[in-house]
Amino acid sequence: MSVDSLVTERALREIYLKPFQIAQKDSTPMCFMTAYNQVNGTHVSECPRLIGDVLRKEWGFDGLVMSDWFGTYSAAESVKAGLDLEMPGPSYARGKLINRALGCGKLTEYDIDNCVRKVLQLVKKVLPLGIPENAPEHTVDSPETAALLRKISSNGLVLMKNDKTTLPFKKEKTTAVIGPNADIAAFSGGGSASLLPYYAITPLQGIKNQAKDVKYTLGAPGWKKLPLLSRMSKTKDGKPGLTMSVYLDPPSKKDRELIDTVHVSESNALLADYKNPKITSALWYATFTGYITPSRAAEYEFGLSVAGTATLSIDDKLVVDNATHQTPGDSFFGTGTRDETATTHLEADKTYTVTIDFGTLPTQTFSKPGATAFGAGGVRIGCERVISHADELARAVELARSVDQVVLCAGLNSDWESEGYDRTTMDLPPGSDELIAAVCAANPNTAIVVQSGTPVTMPWFRDARSVVQAWYGGNETGNAIADVVFGDVNPSGKLPLTFPVRNEDNPAYLNYRSERNRVLYGEDVYIGYRFYEKTKREVVAPFGHGLSYTTFELSGLGVCVDDGADEVTVTVDVRNSGGRDGAQVVQVYVSQESPSIGRPVKELKGFTKVQVKKGTTVKAEVKMSKKYATSFWDEGRDAWVSEKGKYTVLVGDSSADTPLKEGFEVKKTMWWRGL
Repeated sequence: MSVDSLVTERALREIYLKPFQIAQKDSTPMCFMTAYNQVNGTHVSECPRLIGDVLRKEWGFDGLVMSDWFGTYSAAESVKAGLDLEMPGPSYARGKLINRALGCGKLTEYDIDNCVRKVLQLVKKVLPLGIPENAPEHTVDSPETAALLRKISSNGLVLMKNDKTTLPFKKEKTTAVIGPNADIAAFSGGGSASLLPYYAITPLQGIKNQAKDVKYTLGAPGWKKLPLLSRMSKTKDGKPGLTMSVYLDPPSKKDRELIDTVHVSESNALLADYKNPKITSALWYATFTGYITPSRAAEYEFGLSVAGTATLSIDDKLVVDNATHQTPGDSFFGTGTRDETATTHLEADKTYTVTIDFGTLPTQTFSKPGATAFGAGGVRIGCERVISHADELARAVELARSVDQVVLCAGLNSDWESEGYDRTTMDLPPGSDELIAAVCAANPNTAIVVQSGTPVTMPWFRDARSVVQAWYGGNETGNAIADVVFGDVNPSGKLPLTFPVRNEDNPAYLNYRSERNRVLYGEDVYIGYRFYEKTKREVVAPFGHGLSYTTFELSGLGVCVDDGADEVTVTVDVRNSGGRDGAQVVQVYVSQESPSIGRPVKELKGFTKVQVKKGTTVKAEVKMSKKYATSFWDEGRDAWVSEKGKYTVLVGDSSADTPLKEGFEVKKTMWWRGL
């Protein structure tokens, strides 16, 4: 909310505004949302230049502009800038201040009418959808939906390495599934990316669904916060999860009135939209109750983070106190505390009552300026048996040696990758690299499956035979991974970003974080592959890289320029020279021969994915706007410029592999604005 992003006009136009420009050019979006932060000294939600000059006048957008949730910081300024709708409601930044601004002349009725008109126009557009007001949430949990989700997820997996055709594995062989991401469903990142799925398949489940003889061991813990208590807890009537009992008074009051009971299936409860007619203020209380029956006697660790206050008790014995002494942390969009933990011994086959007494945000003992507070706050409860790293590693190595093939599932999850803060390292969780190295040494027939939303360091990459980047695959993530590992799906995904060797190789390494409420975008336009190619820096895997279980050959490049239609048409023959049907992504890059300023070596300007049966050839076609393919932002003219001169079209299957080249010429320099 407070950070000021300092970025050159060229980088703003060529890198950060460009995706929105393309969306406006190629489709008809009804709404745009403003960012929380400032850009070059002005909050975006009250920036006349970005909302009014660029979005509305230059690009011709005539829809509604809304703020991000709690991302409005003024009344008159935001209205004047063209922010039509403050989110969420009811108003907290405008409200009475609008009347005040009207009364003192900061705003006129004309200004208000402009915003109201955009809101009413949006309402009119969506009314034909027939969505009832205040309708309950609805999901489409059907076989057709599941099949589509599985297809989307599997088609996005990237086969980064596959020496000695290690993959696909054989379903009839003995298989070990090892690793911290094997028995959890890392289906999404955290924060606003995280929704409660109506089901989620773990990699272990997916592999067991297909292979005949599967054995599993953890190998190494991969969690930042303890796995959710709801994985092992049940309610009194046997449902997975906990029961939330809601009160207006704290636990200290005897005979307090119970006003509601809610089943909570996951012990990570953000109470952003919980409502009850008896609750008339932000201050209220809840007690979460669950029952656990450990399968083995051991020391168990419990974790508790909260936006508000909370304590955790087992059979009425206080175990974790996150109410009396609280430490600010990164939980709940940066509003809440760090994870407080404590350990206690539990017996096998004995049922324990776990009770969490929770108070909403007003009970919190500290405040965090700039943090985004949603609703009443939230609480996250974790629990796991205390792990011995050495013992887990030894078990994993022993298991790997005893089987024909190993699927090692490592990576991050929604605790590591969320919003409101930056990762300070590119490394996998402690112990993961050691586990991967040891298992690969014990059984070279190992496939490493990495789940993350961003690059991670891979010091073991040279020694591993097979590496799959699996991202966060949604509900069907486990089945999608199994489909690729066992060859039911021929992988065709490509890396949408470069995997650097180490964190220090990132172009933004020196200035990625905010300092004194500002962050300098010192890398300018040289982000990602633009930087690595310009500096000739070694990478683990380049942008656009992705292997297949078959092989492809590209030939017959053709480039046709139609000046009258502002169009460049690129055609190329794609031959499947291998033994399986598959799909290839043809990538088209453009390079300027003698630019008047420094430019990246080349830039991706178009791509297409083609399905090619084994032994056949398909002609792929990519159409590009010539001005989009050739232009850079001229800060002196405050406009795009397509310079006179020679350009080269480079075609291949990654930014590092573009064997086909053909030139074309721009005959006259042209400056342009708009779309």
